[in-house]
Amino acid sequence: MSQRAGQLLIDIQDRDLLVLRGLFESRVMTLAHISALYFEGRTEAAKKRVQKLQTAGLIRERPRRVYEPAVLFLTRKAFALLSERGQLADYPPVGLKALEKRSQVSDLTLRHELEVMDIKAAIITAVNKLPNFRVAEFSTWPLLYQFQALRPAQNGYGQTEVLVKPDAFIRIHEEDAEGVSEHAYFLEVDRSTETQETLALRAACYADYYRSGGYAVRQGGRAAEYKLYPFLVLMVFKSADRRDNAAMRMLQNQPPIHTQVWLTTFGDVVAAPLGPIWLRPTDYRPAIDGTPLWARTYPGQRRNSLVGESSAKACLLRRN
Repeated sequence: MSQRAGQLLIDIQDRDLLVLRGLFESRVMTLAHISALYFEGRTEAAKKRVQKLQTAGLIRERPRRVYEPAVLFLTRKAFALLSERGQLADYPPVGLKALEKRSQVSDLTLRHELEVMDIKAAIITAVNKLPNFRVAEFSTWPLLYQFQALRPAQNGYGQTEVLVKPDAFIRIHEEDAEGVSEHAYFLEVDRSTETQETLALRAACYADYYRSGGYAVRQGGRAAEYKLYPFLVLMVFKSADRRDNAAMRMLQNQPPIHTQVWLTTFGDVVAAPLGPIWLRPTDYRPAIDGTPLWARTYPGQRRNSLVGESSAKACLLRRN
């Protein structure tokens, strides 16, 4: 099927719609992201097709410096095309003004969203190489998966209901002789602008979302069946020090966060997302043995009882 775009006749392929829909959801992508997500890493093929979509007026570039990669976003014409083809039925209604506002992000927000896309490209590329695994969903639109949760009491105030907006939600399906099982994850990419207290409270909100049954209900179950609907929270940090400090602060939550949150660094996750790069707060307990932090975190507990626990890093799809 063809449409007239930019004085040219372009054949809209199924993959074009996937690329445009991906740009609609993520707001921005680079050529490297498009190549990894839709062209199996074939950069030259992705480049040629993106150029045709740009010529057709469906994709545009943000202003950039010469040495920076092109950052691509959706145009009005592409938005109209996706609407006509019924590609936006799964998303909240968005008008043209809202669409343009979504593409006009600050430099700080832009860097953050490109980092989220770097992680998405890395995980999907890695999973696609595994037999019996596939990415069923990787959504980077927070509005689709935001939720209400109880934040623990702080500064003399009681529990507060807050709105949590994940950076992404991921479902990976694993097929074996018994059928298909699902691995579910929420992604949080640290901007290094929030305090460790804020990060620990956010982790507690995810724990509340799980234990209250909120996630189970969202997945079609009953709140009382929450154990049938597990998920992990993947937190990615710019440095190992910030990762370690976050993990030890989460151990001080009441109740502590032990294994629901998995932590790593940005460099590790883009290099080998499925490798042994993930640490959990519980892995840090031996490291604080005998320190004042232990007394604050585990009052009344014997310190030596936990010495010797394995602190080996975990792999994402191989549970330790």
